[in-house]
Amino acid sequence: MSKPTDLPDRAISAYAASNIQVLEGLEAVRKRPSMYIGDVGLRGLHHLVYEVLDNSIDEAMAGHCDEIEVELYDDGSVSIEDNGRGIPVDTHPVEDRSALEVVMTVLHAGGKFDKDSYQVSGGLHGVGVSVVNALASRFEVTVWREDAVWTQSYLCGVPEESVREVRRMRDDESTGTRIRFWPDDDIFKTTEFRFETLSDRLRELAFLNAGVRIVVEDHREDDEALAREEYYSEKGIVGFVDYLDEAREPILDETLYIADEEGEVPVELAMRYNDGYNSNVLSFVNNINTHEGGTHVTGFRRALTRTLKRYAKKNDMLSDLKFDLSGDDFREGLTAVLSVKVAEPQFEGQTKTKLGNSEVQGEVESLINTQLGRWLEDHPDQAERIIEKVIQAAEARAAARKARELVQRKDAFSRGGLPGKLADCTSRTPSESE
Repeated sequence: MSKPTDLPDRAISAYAASNIQVLEGLEAVRKRPSMYIGDVGLRGLHHLVYEVLDNSIDEAMAGHCDEIEVELYDDGSVSIEDNGRGIPVDTHPVEDRSALEVVMTVLHAGGKFDKDSYQVSGGLHGVGVSVVNALASRFEVTVWREDAVWTQSYLCGVPEESVREVRRMRDDESTGTRIRFWPDDDIFKTTEFRFETLSDRLRELAFLNAGVRIVVEDHREDDEALAREEYYSEKGIVGFVDYLDEAREPILDETLYIADEEGEVPVELAMRYNDGYNSNVLSFVNNINTHEGGTHVTGFRRALTRTLKRYAKKNDMLSDLKFDLSGDDFREGLTAVLSVKVAEPQFEGQTKTKLGNSEVQGEVESLINTQLGRWLEDHPDQAERIIEKVIQAAEARAAARKARELVQRKDAFSRGGLPGKLADCTSRTPSESE
């Protein structure tokens, strides 16, 4: 291959073996943080907390944790503590150092890769907590495990000391893990956490994990008044939908709940219709909010549209309709929470905003087709209310389209011009006309 002729020799000679950088350990994270947490603004800052929370929630999903506490301090730090099993502290067989240090300093290290430890997990592709460590100016971890309290601290991801035993556990103490970190202000545009932002996510997690108590406390108040919120739900995502819809008028007697916890892909769906015009569908994979949807949402939408349309046609509810129904018609006034558990999730984007697993669509679609269809047959009065709502949405959409077309036609005539090829006939100059 010939050398490009438009490049100066110095530009080519400046690129040599000595220019190839090899970043060791967590250096790559500090060099390009946005590759791991999305950005270095407020969103990325709070993502650090979510990554540590994911580890605690993984313990909860595995049945080993039912209490999580988040605390904000006036020195800019935040701590997350759970009563799970505690991160292992014994020597790792390959790394020849404490497993705790391995988890905190090595990318793609953690129990989420071992199906004996976690069936499903929400951690950031196994890099979460070590990334948090890398992007913190200071990071401290304390573990209650094996009848002892263990600790280790780090500066910018580098251990200050080896994992050490602080003392023996007291009889009134339970196992667990506590992580406290200070975001590095050399990396982040701001290091001030927002209480409301964290509260919203913690409330979400409490609804998604029925029976887990989550507390957040803010010690930064100037008047020394402690800001504190506690979240706990026994109803799970049914309570979530009720919370989202509490200011709206429902058209159903109850929130519909569909679930299959035993299948290849455990699925939970809670939904109800209100008298509003907007749709609010929240989707989650392993407790991660998939803002951009994905295959699980596609399966839900297809199943909802097909099942409701099939029921309506079967019961001759659409015979007077002069136009086709659209998917949007079936979702108007719908509030729903869809939560799936996927053992090997494939996310588009490092920060998990869209699910890509093709097999999930079929699992979700099949379950909703079956269970929603059965529910409609068992609740004909409520089914009729839903179909009436769908038809009203379709009629309103058709009326809006006609009104739009009428305005556009009037606008065209009001301009007084001739369309298309006849436009030049409006000129009074013979040379400009045919």
